[in-house]
Amino acid sequence: MEELYDQYRALLFTLAYQLTGSAADAEDAVQDVFVKACDVHPERLEEPKAYLCKMVTNHCLNMQKSARKRREVYVGPWLPEPIRTPEADTLEMTVVRRDLLSYAMLVLLERLTPTERTVFVLREALGFDYPEIAELLGKKEANCRKLMSRARSKMGISEEEPVAAEAVELEWVSRFLTSIEQGNVDHVLSLLTEDVMLIADGGGKVIATTRPIQTRDRVARVLGGASEGIKRYYQGNLHFEVAPLNGETGIVLRSGDEAVGAIFIQLRSGKFARIYVVVNPDKLTRV
Repeated sequence: MEELYDQYRALLFTLAYQLTGSAADAEDAVQDVFVKACDVHPERLEEPKAYLCKMVTNHCLNMQKSARKRREVYVGPWLPEPIRTPEADTLEMTVVRRDLLSYAMLVLLERLTPTERTVFVLREALGFDYPEIAELLGKKEANCRKLMSRARSKMGISEEEPVAAEAVELEWVSRFLTSIEQGNVDHVLSLLTEDVMLIADGGGKVIATTRPIQTRDRVARVLGGASEGIKRYYQGNLHFEVAPLNGETGIVLRSGDEAVGAIFIQLRSGKFARIYVVVNPDKLTRV
């Protein structure tokens, strides 16, 4: 069992994280599954990857039911919990980074039912074949294909469109931060698409917009005002750090050594189309 844990922990964490959007829930799911697996007869673990993935999937499907109820009373938009993905090429981190969907894709997954989300993650993130997914979920292959098609439709992704997001270059992030810090509104505007949207998650724990902000002018004004307000609140003891988050280039806001925010940017044709800001302190422990 110890060997199985070492071999599959990273894979199972990645699966559970993308099914729940919560690193804490993912870690709990993996621990609970391995505790239960200790009581499984060895013959049933002849195909350990499939069996353990099935256990984690079923565990997360149950967790999603209670999570949806909790989110009904959540203050403001709910965004996935960010995770830091160090660039150190350990085998475990290579597995996690390779199979992680982009942060923007994790946000879109919230539109799906738990079963649709499971099919999408198993297929697009982990590369499972439809027969494997059908076996894992106890459904027919044709049904799984329909669930996948429905999931793509809900997320606004065509059947031919690749899931991989446009990579965010360090240069773009640096220009964006410099413009914000200098209060250069015109330059900020030039980096945004016309229909840009900013979504912030404070969870009712800290001040944050409780509704998405849309249009280029409004987003630019909110970014400028928020930057000045945050600096005053932390009395100037605030700095931005470009960091590897969720396998991509993200931004961490720090007050001293404490992380007080995480920002993700989604690009479209070289401009910022979506900006996700997580400031709920409960979601920053792994940043």
